[in-house]
Amino acid sequence: MALTRLERLLALAIRAITGFFFVLFSLLAPRGAESPRLPPVTNPLLRLSGVELARRIRRGEVSCVEVIQAYIDRIQEVNPQINAMVKDRFSAALQEAVQVDKLVSEEGGDEESLQDRYPLLGVPLTVKEAFALQGMPQASGLVSRKGVVSRNDAAAVALLKRAGAVPLGVTNCSELCMWLESSNRLYGTTNNPYCTERIAGGSSGGEGSILGSGASVIGVGSDIGGSIRMPSFFNGVFGHKPTPGIVPNEGQFPCASGLQDPFLCTGPMCRYAEDLIPMLRVMAGPNANGLDLSAEVDLKQLRFYSMAHDGGALLVSPVDRELVESQRKVIERLEADLGVKVQEVHIPQFKYSFQIWSAMMSAADENGKPPQSFVGLMGDHGKPVWPVWELLKWMMGLSTHTIAAIGLSLVEKFQSPQPPQFVLQKKQELKAELEKLLGSDGVFLYPSHPHIAPKHHYPLFTPFNFAYTGIFNILGLPVTQCPLGLSQERLPLGLQIVTNKYKDHLAIATARHLETAFGGWRDPGTA
Repeated sequence: MALTRLERLLALAIRAITGFFFVLFSLLAPRGAESPRLPPVTNPLLRLSGVELARRIRRGEVSCVEVIQAYIDRIQEVNPQINAMVKDRFSAALQEAVQVDKLVSEEGGDEESLQDRYPLLGVPLTVKEAFALQGMPQASGLVSRKGVVSRNDAAAVALLKRAGAVPLGVTNCSELCMWLESSNRLYGTTNNPYCTERIAGGSSGGEGSILGSGASVIGVGSDIGGSIRMPSFFNGVFGHKPTPGIVPNEGQFPCASGLQDPFLCTGPMCRYAEDLIPMLRVMAGPNANGLDLSAEVDLKQLRFYSMAHDGGALLVSPVDRELVESQRKVIERLEADLGVKVQEVHIPQFKYSFQIWSAMMSAADENGKPPQSFVGLMGDHGKPVWPVWELLKWMMGLSTHTIAAIGLSLVEKFQSPQPPQFVLQKKQELKAELEKLLGSDGVFLYPSHPHIAPKHHYPLFTPFNFAYTGIFNILGLPVTQCPLGLSQERLPLGLQIVTNKYKDHLAIATARHLETAFGGWRDPGTA
């Protein structure tokens, strides 16, 4: 349905006002010296996928100590500029690497047995700080949780460690994992490795940044509104939001409550698409049996669909022209390489993505119990937090909370536990439309975000733009974010690859093809 004249005028007015206030904010905000470009990746070990690193370690072609030390050196080289890793465990990681090398030596070259037992043997791993990693902090950017140290591992982290991965440390996130930028009063702001004046995204922004900088190869993120896919997009790496219920969510803070549980997904983030399937298989544990992760995928037999924008939602920014153009190039490449016809579709219900996500996130469960309040999470079972008082404190520079968190706590007061019938209807229509469209062999291409990595603080003026990712959490569909090279400003491009439930392998197979076609991750030091 075309936008009415009134809607177009309202949209233009909203964008003009937004732009004006951001320019004003930018002029008033203190400016620091622009950081130099990140140094290029020089150690060849840093240019190998996790799968390849594990293979070489098992064969004794390279020691695990060499690999871990190479990544430690890279983190120490770039982290002062990007502020992605907030706590390291380098000493423990090197000790574990020694044990990996000892195991390989004792096995006497039995590579097949090692691969079966430890598919990620010796592979460096970074973990979003919101997940429990034994001996590491788990504050989720909340100042009041500064002293919280994990005694155990989150479920997905434990599975990766059991598969042989070696954790290097934990990475930054937004306060309580509910904002588009990874910034908090405890650890500060994480920067984009391609341009430190740009955001790394949220809430898994530390993971996106450390991966994008070439200082990690595989990582753990979580996603309830795009928190894996947006940082992966902004930082030029791969991220996968699995089918809900496949990867365990236990061991992260905060965790979902009320009806939110199926919307929250734990998933893999990585620089190389080759690592997505092995990581997903490990992180899913026995639930991996519900996915066809070992199936051979003939992309020529799939049906492809594309939609370049959401249809013109009033509160959501239009998609950048370079992103529209890159999606068009994907269509042309798929048609040329595979001999398929990518059908461009228009699904009008996407226009209501934000309303659907917002209503369902605040909805009560079947017993009428609403999810835990955001303001309650801000207090973390301690002193109550008063949003208006926190806003006044923030204006005086005295609050321990970010303006984004304070704003969310204020907005929360106006949310209803009963979703409007109109919104429920649009959700059901969209769900039915997409499930019918995708079937068992359909792939849907959709923007990861309206903008290429924005400048710091810009999401405060465009808070609804995450609707492009958040809608798929509500619909319960698996999605892979795939990098597509760089923009004219040398910032990452990308798009979402969506499939039907339990068809994660189709999205990942498509991402692997596009990695070959468009080059995948690019070194920000030479970009």
